[in-house]
Amino acid sequence: MSSGTPLIRLAERLKQPFARNARLHPSAVWAEASSTAALALAPAWRRARGVWLKYAWPVLSVVSILGWSVLAAAVLLWVTGQAFGWQEAKAAAIAAFVMFVVAVGFILGRSSYGVVLDLARTRVAVGDSAVGSIAVSNTSARPLLPAALELPVGNATAVFHLPRMKPGQVHEDLFTIPTARRAVIVVGPVRSVRADPLHLLRRQVLWTEPEDLFVHPRTVALAGSAAGFIRDLEGMPTTDLSSADVSFHALRDYVPGDDRRHIHWKTTARTNKLMVRQFEETRRAHLAISLSINTDEYASETEFEMAISAAASIGRQAIREQRELDIITQKGPLRCETGRNMLDDMTRIVGAPMRRTAVDLARTLADTVPNASVTFFVVGSNVTATQLRSAAVSVPPGVRSLAVRVEAGAAPSRANIADLTVLTLGDLADLAIVLRKAAA
Repeated sequence: MSSGTPLIRLAERLKQPFARNARLHPSAVWAEASSTAALALAPAWRRARGVWLKYAWPVLSVVSILGWSVLAAAVLLWVTGQAFGWQEAKAAAIAAFVMFVVAVGFILGRSSYGVVLDLARTRVAVGDSAVGSIAVSNTSARPLLPAALELPVGNATAVFHLPRMKPGQVHEDLFTIPTARRAVIVVGPVRSVRADPLHLLRRQVLWTEPEDLFVHPRTVALAGSAAGFIRDLEGMPTTDLSSADVSFHALRDYVPGDDRRHIHWKTTARTNKLMVRQFEETRRAHLAISLSINTDEYASETEFEMAISAAASIGRQAIREQRELDIITQKGPLRCETGRNMLDDMTRIVGAPMRRTAVDLARTLADTVPNASVTFFVVGSNVTATQLRSAAVSVPPGVRSLAVRVEAGAAPSRANIADLTVLTLGDLADLAIVLRKAAA
């Protein structure tokens, strides 16, 4: 028996003597006794729970709430009739019991189906059609009576009626799932249901595993570079000098410790002094996006969804151009290895009122992604100019910073707050326009 089992821990606890100077406070004694009892009863509890889930629960779960009510009423009527000699109450109790027994006949029997749930696409954008199909085959050697299949779709349930099926016959139904808003919709599992006419008993059998349907935020294509001003390939040259890079700048005197591979021998022979190459430091484009999910900073849910779509559009374009990308929210970073991972995490975002503001998020972004070359702050219309100025202070020198301020219905515009470029976005379709304004 391993040292971590409950029985071993219980034995070790019982061997521990009370401290000599300990004061036996009633609450301490009660807490110790409760903890010891929990350790002692843990194995028995696990065995009892396993037996319950394996044998009792499958039987008891068949009875609906109405069925339990009828059963309780039958017992109560029978006890009342026995106590007071009311024959009418006994008759009603017997009738209720008979109804219950008759209901059992409707759920007995075994069906043999082969069910295939097929979603044409497990990832769609808001507004796109999510189409799927259910193919049901009779895998038994006898005909099957008409039945019903249920397909849970999120909080709703679709019902498919099966006709009488001969052995080997296949019946297929198509369905469409509306995608009016961003969400992760659990589709399935497909289940067959047997129930009596009064729905006192309800027996269901699961035939498939549930599948997740990702309804991604709506995105727009951005022509050219993700922000219109980020150079490709080697990156943007800066005024910082380096002893090793790809952009040659000038020659300087050799200093002990310099890499001898960078000695320029022709100039050294001509001047009779060791001269080494000096380079301009280049920077590979690295985008960092902070997306505020504090709903207090947005005037409406429409603005919040537009902010998610704007951040997803910029991130998707950056990934297409094979640029480094980091996206963070108040709840942590998102996966940005691929566009699919990024959009999946964008779909899972749930906004809520919180204490951490866009300013706090900007500071976190500066600490998390210190090597970013361009930063985006995606915020709502309730974020003030003072807050944006505070967010801009956290951006390291030499890093281009932009704030995409979402305000539903506003005209696209550009303004500057110190070194921060503030872009007002009133409609997602205007995102390319406001980014071109930033590049101008």
